[in-house]
Amino acid sequence: MRLKDKVAIVTGADTGIGKGISICLAREGAAVTIDYRGDPQPADELVKQIESSGGRAMAVAGDVTKADDIDNLISQTCSSFGKLDIFINNAGIETKKPFLEMPLDVYEKTIAVDLTGPWLCSQKAAQQMVKQGHGGRIINISSVHEDITMPTNAAYCAAKGGLRMLMRTIAVELAPHKILVNNIAPGAIDTPMDAPLKEHPELMKELLSEIPLGRMGQPDEIGMMAVYLASDEAAYVTGQTFIIDGGMTRQSGSL
Repeated sequence: MRLKDKVAIVTGADTGIGKGISICLAREGAAVTIDYRGDPQPADELVKQIESSGGRAMAVAGDVTKADDIDNLISQTCSSFGKLDIFINNAGIETKKPFLEMPLDVYEKTIAVDLTGPWLCSQKAAQQMVKQGHGGRIINISSVHEDITMPTNAAYCAAKGGLRMLMRTIAVELAPHKILVNNIAPGAIDTPMDAPLKEHPELMKELLSEIPLGRMGQPDEIGMMAVYLASDEAAYVTGQTFIIDGGMTRQSGSL
């Protein structure tokens, strides 16, 4: 197992991409803290699923925009599992509205969760890793929209573009501490968030026409890239974005 004896935190981990990542990390031997907000049932069910397969996991409620919640998330993880090796910033939101109609509070909430949250979490995680003295990994779940535009989603795109430069900058700052920082940029991934899209065949057909592989990605395909970046195999990889999009950005000519 590539992550035997490692300890990870995954934010927004009770559903979608975060759930897929958590399952993959646990399958490779990592103990995983499942961060969630709201209803604890999905997180508790995920913990049971991981434990039934022989893995180690626990669920901790926490808002990534609140420093005290992040402190508690890291504290509980270290108390239960002894340390912190891997922090994955997965929690994110988006609200689509035309730029001319976007309310300020919606913009501010998107930036808070999608950019300030990873900034706070990365800082707190890095402080813990520096204190431990054996390095670590910070992995951000970004988006192809850290590079390509998406009309009616300006706040989300701005946050993901900012996340790219945050990752690049702190990768340089944290390298002397052997803390590696990278982004994974998914394209269209089959998650519960996309359920409404699937109810409109014409929209699904339009989306799939933009993807050379002709399908949406699966959460575990993001999860296995996270495993790689968290493993010893990626010991010389930092400051990079890894795009997983079925060729969408190649077809659009955006990158």
